This record gives sequence, structure tokens and C-alpha cells, in this order.
Amino acid sequence: YNRDVPQKIINLSASISILFGKPRPKRPVSGSLSPGRVISKAATGPWAANALAIYDKNRGLGFEFSILIVFRYAGEVHPILFQMGSFALHSYGVMMAAAFLMGLWTAMSRARLAGLPPERIADATLWLIVGAVLGARVVYVTTYWNQEFADQPFTEVFMIQHGGLVYYGGLIGATLAGVLALWRLKLPLWKTADVFAPSIALGSVFGRVGCLLNGCCYGRVCQMPWAITFTNPQAHQYSGTPLGIPLHPTEVYDALLNLLLYGLLAWMFRHKKFDGQIFSTYLILYAIFRSVVEYFRGDYPDDHIHAGLTSAQLVSIPIFISGLALAAVLSRRTSAKA
Repeated sequence: YNRDVPQKIINLSASISILFGKPRPKRPVSGSLSPGRVISKAATGPWAANALAIYDKNRGLGFEFSILIVFRYAGEVHPILFQMGSFALHSYGVMMAAAFLMGLWTAMSRARLAGLPPERIADATLWLIVGAVLGARVVYVTTYWNQEFADQPFTEVFMIQHGGLVYYGGLIGATLAGVLALWRLKLPLWKTADVFAPSIALGSVFGRVGCLLNGCCYGRVCQMPWAITFTNPQAHQYSGTPLGIPLHPTEVYDALLNLLLYGLLAWMFRHKKFDGQIFSTYLILYAIFRSVVEYFRGDYPDDHIHAGLTSAQLVSIPIFISGLALAAVLSRRTSAKA
């Protein structure tokens, strides 16, 4: 199957793994989403015997992490996978590359079932990646302009390797780029959107694992046995992460829900009733899942919470409505043709 994956995709994924590496230290900003290397240790509890225990020492900094998971894995997770001199390959960058590669692989496989040429799906993926990165960066910069960019050189806006992306911005950017790409590649819009939808959910699983390894997108105070307690001072320095306090592992919640969403959409793809059904279902369910996880998030500054809702929850409302409207319109259109 690998022969169907264009070399340019593999090269781009390698570039992504380097691009999304360790960010530079930033001035501490309470609630900032900027990722940083985190030393974390899970709270002990009756579930601890079933948890994953990882220990790694890197350049004199200990990394210890335990968390309840649904399966056991004996091994180590390294925040820095490879280092040669000043060059370091970080787990977060590798997770981002894995997200794009796994998304492409599953989308190309699904394209065959839909009767679409896999090589054109690969070409469209390039457009989606560019649109996703640009959209995610634009939304992040506009959202955190006063905290992180107002008194910095304007070139800092383009320093993606320093961290700072917003998922919903990436989704909107990828959607706009995808529409243009499908028009240029002469691919059917909604059928192709259905091909990509489950892969987007799968990519989010890897993305959230990357967040977990970096310590960003952390949760609020939690007294449950699976809580995570961050102890490394650098976690607070880079991400504003509270230290010594058990927190909800919101990255894990999001990853598991996206994995569930991927399985559901992949199953629905083989039983769908109309083109666009899978994509619209993704919009509906992701908006719900994201809103639920946001309830447990603890990394938002006060000025990013409005009427008790986070910015992501507010964006989820029109996303949810758009999904419902899209499903209704496309379903009726299919019924009318029948």
C-alpha cells in the first residue's frame, strides 16, 4: 500500500515533525495554551495497578507519568525522541506528523471504497494541511494578540515552531482550502468530505496525545483516581500549568472521544444514506464531544470565558447548527432525487 503514498507526503510529514517541535520559553501567561515540556505524575489510587507507568530521564530532568488507560503498554515515552547537538526531535512533532500520515492512509483506503482516485486524495491532503496550519495559526494569533504578540516583532506571528495553534481555526482553514482543492482536482465535494471526515477524528487522537506529552490543554482540579499532577517548574514556565495539584487529564478525554468518533464514522461510512452524511455527523458529534471536554479544561484565562462558556464551546454552537442544517439539506436533496 505504501507505493500509493506520494513521497511528497512523507517528506512533508517529516517537516511537520520538526516544525512542531519544542517551543521557546515564553513569559509566563496565566492560562496560556503555549505547549512546553512537562514533568507529570499521576495521583495514586485504587486504579493505579491498571495504569501505565513511564519513567524517563533526559538531560537531568525526570519524566514520570502514570494514567489510567484501557490497555497496558510496557515501555517508555520520551518527550525528546532523538537529539543531536542543538537539534531535537520531540514527541509532539512526531505526533503531529503521525496525525497527518494516519489521516492520509485511512482516507486513501476509504477513497477506494467510494470509487475515488487515491492519488487525488493525497493531492487534496496537501491543501488541507496548509489550510489547517494557516487557519489554526490565524485564530491563535488573533485570540492571544494582546498576551503574546502585541509587544513582539511582527515576524513572531509566523513563528509556528514557537507554538500556538487552535483546532477550530484549523478545521475552518482546512474546510476552505478543501473546497478550493476539490474544485481544482474535480472531485465531488460531499462524497470526498465523507472520505476525510473519519480521518480528521483519527488525526485528533494523535494530536491530543501530543498535547499530553507537552502539557498543554490541561484540565481543572480533579480528585478522581486518574488525575494528573504536574510537578516540573518548567510546566508552569512554558504553559502556566498549576504544579502539585491533581488535574483532569482533558487531553486523554479528548483523545478517547475522538477515537470513539473515528470508529463510529468509519462504520457509518459503509452504511451511509447520502453524500455528506459522514461529514455533517462529524460536525455535530465533535461539537458535542468538544463542549463536554471543555467543561473540564482549566487552562483558559478569565477573559476567554463568556457567560460561563469557553471560546471553544461558543464556536461549537454554530458548528453544531451547521452540521444539523447540512444533514437536513443534503438528506432532503437526496430524497427529492430519488
